[in-house]
Amino acid sequence: MAFLNEAERKSVYWNVVRTTEKKFADPKLKGVDFGALARADEEAAVACTNAEEFEQRINSLLQKLGTSHLGFFNGIRPRSSGRIAIAATFTKFESPDGTRWMFQDVHPGGVAARAGIRPGDVLLEVNGKEVVPPEATTFALGQRYEIVARRADGSTAQIAVDVPHSKEKSRPLVVPDQVVTARKLDGNIAYVQVSMFPGVLGMDVARDISRAISDLDCSRLIIDLRGNTGGGIGCLRLMSQMCSDRRGVGYSVGRKLIEDGYDKEKLPQFDKIPTGKLGVVPLIFRFALAGRSVAVFTESLGAKAHHGRVVLLVNEHSASACEMVAAFASEYGTATIVGTKTPGRLVAASSFKVGHGYRIALPVGDYFTWHGTRLEGRGVKPDVDAPVDLRRLARGQDSQFDRAVAVCVSL
Repeated sequence: MAFLNEAERKSVYWNVVRTTEKKFADPKLKGVDFGALARADEEAAVACTNAEEFEQRINSLLQKLGTSHLGFFNGIRPRSSGRIAIAATFTKFESPDGTRWMFQDVHPGGVAARAGIRPGDVLLEVNGKEVVPPEATTFALGQRYEIVARRADGSTAQIAVDVPHSKEKSRPLVVPDQVVTARKLDGNIAYVQVSMFPGVLGMDVARDISRAISDLDCSRLIIDLRGNTGGGIGCLRLMSQMCSDRRGVGYSVGRKLIEDGYDKEKLPQFDKIPTGKLGVVPLIFRFALAGRSVAVFTESLGAKAHHGRVVLLVNEHSASACEMVAAFASEYGTATIVGTKTPGRLVAASSFKVGHGYRIALPVGDYFTWHGTRLEGRGVKPDVDAPVDLRRLARGQDSQFDRAVAVCVSL
């Protein structure tokens, strides 16, 4: 596909600027004059000679807004981080090969796991090129990558990773075939790992979460959201599994209400994930005019054997909807949070076409917990701080998991 000519680059650039000024939720939030920044960067952006440079330039401009969920990408040939493209996260590691990226969270059922990558593997090369921090690794969707990794025993592995195309045209996202995995641990502990919350209403992931917890039928529960990419309201099922009654989770407000003011008690209320398509119809009518403004409540699922004995595992990669879960657990004390502080990336976002196959992702709403805490840029601190032990991870040992089990047994 040929790169855009100068006139096309200029058109896309200013479409990005106009769309941002029109759609970005609360443009006054950071006190940034985006129009002035855009005029200052225009010449350099329009002068770009290849697609990669053009995308990097515009993404750099967007980052000056100082919030998450911003991105400029080509919808025809999108690229994503490892967390989104291959269901794996990276952390910097001082290895015998020098400073490298280590695979940290590798989700079962994801692209990386299916290819044979394991947590603790050290990334040496991608397509014959050494990748050294701080250079980030992104993956083009629909492409094959040849990866060289160092294993725990010191051997090297040649790994072919096939990244599928996204099923959603509006964003570069790869959804694993299985996002919920579970097993029973000693001590009558149910261990449930959720890699993401796909779907706007999250009916499938909510069903799988409930089924996994019910089938294991344990008196204690560990929920592992480390490396979870976030997603939709399917996360509500986890919060509803933490308490028996109906409680305020939080509320999202769109740009208009941010500017005009609002009363959270009067927002449309969402308190039940539908079990089938018939349950979706009433929601369409209830929220059609609400835009991004909605108050969320737990589903009143009743008493569970594990209540009061729940551990929530999170880390610096547990973003977006995961942080709704962590904040709920923190504010109500419905789970003991173990791990590291979440990144503070939680706003409602959408993507918009800006011409010639390009799209821009923007925050279009803000989120607050029911007690009024804004999580964007703040994150959630764990009750039990448990940083990952990289040396143990390199040997295939999960120190955070071990700490979570110890905490859960003590509850």
